[in-house]
Amino acid sequence: MKKKEMVKLVDLTKCTGCRSCQVACKNWNQQPAAQTENVGSHQNPQDLQHNTWTLIRFHEGTDANGDMYWDFRKDGCFHCSDASCVRVCPTGALSYGEMGAVRLNQELCIGCQYCTIACPFSIPRYDKVTNKTYKCTLCEDRITNDLPPACVKACPTGCLSFGPKEDMIAAGEQRVIALKEMGHENASLYGKEYVNGTHVMYVLTKPEKEYAELTVKPNVPVAVRLWRGVAKPLGLLSIGAVVGASLLHYFIKGSKAPKEEEGGE
Repeated sequence: MKKKEMVKLVDLTKCTGCRSCQVACKNWNQQPAAQTENVGSHQNPQDLQHNTWTLIRFHEGTDANGDMYWDFRKDGCFHCSDASCVRVCPTGALSYGEMGAVRLNQELCIGCQYCTIACPFSIPRYDKVTNKTYKCTLCEDRITNDLPPACVKACPTGCLSFGPKEDMIAAGEQRVIALKEMGHENASLYGKEYVNGTHVMYVLTKPEKEYAELTVKPNVPVAVRLWRGVAKPLGLLSIGAVVGASLLHYFIKGSKAPKEEEGGE
């Protein structure tokens, strides 16, 4: 029986920046912490890393009245339904799980980093020590055993929820309606319309461009579409043509004996 597509809904209006999700992700995936440097921000580390698959981004700004505000945003893989990383991966290391996760098979990863270039969200991270790329797994090992992702389990405020895709979209849309009734006229559900739908969605209260490091209207890059639709098939066709011509020559002309060396007997 086919399992339901699942979605993680992130209601940013409920995030307090506690980083429970970040720590839970590290614990569940056995990723050790590393020494970092204080650069004047509560964000730590400063970006996603090969061993940090979930990151709370802190953004400090000033509103129209001159008052300071903070935004907190949980960052990580969006698990796209039309994933650029899957399109460009030459070895099949990246693939789709039936519940919505974009899988990354480390045994097949050759460290080419095509996925890091193609991802419209700049999520996968390369580790030169292992020569492999890493990212969030959507806790597929948990969700296939009827457990929520570790980050959702640890969230103390209800910012994170997880469930069937239809239910999460309905919950997100209802929350957007409620926020607009409270005066947040720019409230929206981020993710449903992009790259054939992501499996991580945000409830926002401001325009997308006002969130730090958040991709506005993400899509599959044109170069990626051309690679998968034109360049890669042409490349395979060329290889096939060379092999075919070689076989045809063999069957028509037969094997070619090596020339005797000059002066040989």
